[in-house]
Amino acid sequence: MRLFPRSLFGRNVLLIVVLIVLGQLLGALMVRQLIVKPRLAQLSVAVTRNVSSIRAGLAAMPPAQREAFVARFNHRAMQGVTHEVDGTDRGQRLLLSRLERRFVREASRGIAAEGEGAEIIWRREAGGSLAVRLRLDGADHWVTLPGVLPAREFTGAWVVASLASAMLALLGALLIHHYLNRPLRRVVASAHTLAGGNSPQPLPEDGPTEIADLSRSFNQMVRALAQADDERTLMLAGVSHDLRTPLTKLRLGIEILRDKADAELMASMTRGVEEMDAIIGQFLDFARSTDSEERVPVDLDALAAEVVAASADHGRPVTLQAGGLAPVMLRQRAMRRALTNLVENAWRHGSPPVTIATGERGESVWIEVTDRGAGIAAAEAEALKQPFRRAESTRTGPPGAGLGLAIVDRIVRAHGGTLDLLPAAGGGLRARVTLPRP
Repeated sequence: MRLFPRSLFGRNVLLIVVLIVLGQLLGALMVRQLIVKPRLAQLSVAVTRNVSSIRAGLAAMPPAQREAFVARFNHRAMQGVTHEVDGTDRGQRLLLSRLERRFVREASRGIAAEGEGAEIIWRREAGGSLAVRLRLDGADHWVTLPGVLPAREFTGAWVVASLASAMLALLGALLIHHYLNRPLRRVVASAHTLAGGNSPQPLPEDGPTEIADLSRSFNQMVRALAQADDERTLMLAGVSHDLRTPLTKLRLGIEILRDKADAELMASMTRGVEEMDAIIGQFLDFARSTDSEERVPVDLDALAAEVVAASADHGRPVTLQAGGLAPVMLRQRAMRRALTNLVENAWRHGSPPVTIATGERGESVWIEVTDRGAGIAAAEAEALKQPFRRAESTRTGPPGAGLGLAIVDRIVRAHGGTLDLLPAAGGGLRARVTLPRP
């Protein structure tokens, strides 16, 4: 369990509370050093003088009058000091408090310095007052010193002050959370939107200077990424479109020369042209945006059956395991293109049998393409979703642009889903597309 909170709100609360507690401790220390200790020293000096005066007065009296004088003095001193008449204060506050112990030590040193010579003894009187023993001619006289240190009963003021400080700390943290965390949450939400393949709305560039600078920088980054993506898309689309014309001329030339040249050579040239045409098609698919296509209810089982039939027409049989799903709101052409790329990737880089399966789990549906090839290393799974990336095991295999999985990942993220490349049971690769059900 982490004692230090992870959230900014929790850290703000902890910081403010710690600062308030430290401030209270520092204030208490200053009161003790600058007020309590000087006043205690003054009080001990005054008590020392009073006790010395009383002792001198008692010494000047006849011994027979001393006891009556001390009784009248104590009676007069205790006037105004109230205590419970039912005896509930009996035995209460017998021990000296820390402040009283300090006072007793200071006063005892002062009285001893006056040359009294006898041991200084104190005791607790009724009502909480302190009394000091004066020994004259072998007789003990206990002189009460009322109000020397007022009784400090616990009234709960410290608890109230602490609770008020805690509420102020919580209020301060809430204000910080309102003015700081809310803009940060907007930035985080926009970053998640951007990571999902969508363009976030521009962030408001107001508020504190630091937050405004952060929002402005984020907006500039989003615009720069969008501009770079547009330029790359335009370049890929233009190059692919321009290559189609000479590629068509090559195909036409091959058809004209087919009967006049070596058949094996013509077949090799035809395969090369088809491979170039497939690569150019991947470029166009990657450059093509899916934003303009509206979402419609799509039966994933029926869509998978169409892809299976199209693959069978090209001599690549695929097994379908339909899960009986309800229609899902999708961009149909884009999702068909994604499934077609997964099937072609399985046949190109994997081994038969190739299977398409559909199913659902909780609030999401999934469709996956499985082959029995060599599979890929787990460390390469995320990297292969990037454009123009190919697995180490496929670099010497069939040629390709390395855009198949990148196209699928872009389409799936545009639908709010995820593409996972997982090892298949018994060997091979399992490419699973998980889509949220709106």
